[in-house]
Amino acid sequence: MSTSAPNLDPPAVNGSSAPVSGTVQSVSRALRAMEFVAASRDGVTAKEIAAHLELALPSAYHLLATLTESGYLVHLAQDHRYGLGYRVRLLEQGLERQLEVPALIASAVRRLHLEADAAAYYAVYREVNVVVAHVVDSERRRRVQVLDIGFHEATHATAFGKVMLAAMTPEERDAYLDRVGLRRCTANTMTDRSALETHLDNVRRSGVALEIGEFQDGLSCLAAPVRSSAGAVLASVAISLPSADFAARRWDLERAVRRGALVATRAVNSL
Repeated sequence: MSTSAPNLDPPAVNGSSAPVSGTVQSVSRALRAMEFVAASRDGVTAKEIAAHLELALPSAYHLLATLTESGYLVHLAQDHRYGLGYRVRLLEQGLERQLEVPALIASAVRRLHLEADAAAYYAVYREVNVVVAHVVDSERRRRVQVLDIGFHEATHATAFGKVMLAAMTPEERDAYLDRVGLRRCTANTMTDRSALETHLDNVRRSGVALEIGEFQDGLSCLAAPVRSSAGAVLASVAISLPSADFAARRWDLERAVRRGALVATRAVNSL
């Protein structure tokens, strides 16, 4: 299976644009600086950050000094670069705590992982986003690169995302897609809104969502909805496998995912 990551780079932001009403521009710049540093394996220079933010170099140094003093960046003096600081880990740990699923849900996802012999995922709605809340994998069946707890991108290109998109009202879905867009992750990614709507109709009718090489080359994913007692979609369970393995076990995997969704549905409604 290819290990190349999907194209999930954030859209370019014009640093000279007028700030959105009600926002604090200095905070926005600090967060963009941290994201820019996080995207680099070896850290970045002050000049690179200044250029990225379209800031004068002295202003960039002031920003970097503040983030370094706060512990969110570190100055790698020997390399003349800046890297992520160790307080960033506190944010990651906090997000994992806030997304932590009940033990019954975790058990249902683990059961799916074992039965399907595949990495297994549980995704939920979190306000206006679709977010991965739990993952179970193993050395034999590793999770998809980047699909960790808190992942909330490329909903149109993931099987669990398609389940959640299909359950939205047309108005909710239009507003969501207008906001996040249909970014191309691979040559197979569905980027046409009309084609996606037809595909989501099939997801609703069949009760499962499938993607083959849409999120990452050489990878296939399958998902099914987790429902409330009233039938509303609350979450989804999914699995991922190399496409060659998936093709050889397609129908057994679908049965496993449907059973996994039923087990998770019972767990959700027993809480």
